Amino acid sequence: MSDAVDDDDIQEEGDGGGGAGWIATFADLMSLLMCFFVLLLSFSEMDVLKFKRLAGSMNQAFGVQQQLRVNDIPKGTSIIAQEFSPGKPQPTPLNEIWQKTTNESKNSLEVACQDMGAGNVGQKGDAQKLIVVDKVRDLVGETEQDAIDLATALAKEIAAGVVEVETSGRRIVVRVKEQGSFRSGTADLSPSFKPVLKIIRGVLLDTEGQIYVEGHSDNVPISTARFRSNWALSSARAVSVAHGLFDLGGLSPNRFTVAGYGETRPLVANSTGAGRARNRRVEIVIHQGLDDETKAELEVLRGEDPTAYRAVQEELVRRFELRPDEIF
Repeated sequence: MSDAVDDDDIQEEGDGGGGAGWIATFADLMSLLMCFFVLLLSFSEMDVLKFKRLAGSMNQAFGVQQQLRVNDIPKGTSIIAQEFSPGKPQPTPLNEIWQKTTNESKNSLEVACQDMGAGNVGQKGDAQKLIVVDKVRDLVGETEQDAIDLATALAKEIAAGVVEVETSGRRIVVRVKEQGSFRSGTADLSPSFKPVLKIIRGVLLDTEGQIYVEGHSDNVPISTARFRSNWALSSARAVSVAHGLFDLGGLSPNRFTVAGYGETRPLVANSTGAGRARNRRVEIVIHQGLDDETKAELEVLRGEDPTAYRAVQEELVRRFELRPDEIF
């Protein structure tokens, strides 16, 4: 019995003499982790500016009416609305772009223009000039497309040397040569040329603009019982072509203007037979001019800034070969 008691006393003394074995290992691990994070903190840098932005974001988020910073992307309805300037090197009256909204998810942009008074007139004139030039460029492109459609329809006749098609500014010229259309010294259309007129008429039905039919001749004098001069011959040929177009139906005679210029407007010199043959022609000129909207803008520009208006005129004549009477 006494031996059993002694054994228990020995066991209790062993349990109270020390802790569990894993505690020392855990303490070492915690010490190592603390040293690791202390080293990480010592290696790191703090971006003060970025910290201030992050710290102030909550303050801005709860504002009633916000003014977004310029480095924030505007919430526009399109990619174009994200631009901060018109993209032109010239000054414009568009000075600032603001976004005002009580809901950041709302897509809305408000353009705020500053009124600079009399000093801003020149800038407005420059901006208006750019707008007008861009619109005229688009109109000239439409005219060129109409000329391409006309040339495509007359491809066989152009290849045969019967007609020519060219464009200049807002004008399309269909040049009818004497060969294949008229017999020498007469104003009667050749029967073989009437199908060509039918093709031209079909294209003119879908092409806007006033139609000028102009007759031309060479410088060799003519005097017959029917035609007293080249003026009479060129005028009669122009009338024949005009009748051949609107007599087929569909084209209003109110769109037509007929004129004969005789030998006063040669294409080339009359010194050779080939040159004289080229000058004997009838031209169907389609004058499309400028649309009413562009003319109205030009009128406004002429009233607000005559200097800018004259600059626009010179630019349109130089770039697009427009005539002064076509501009206004």
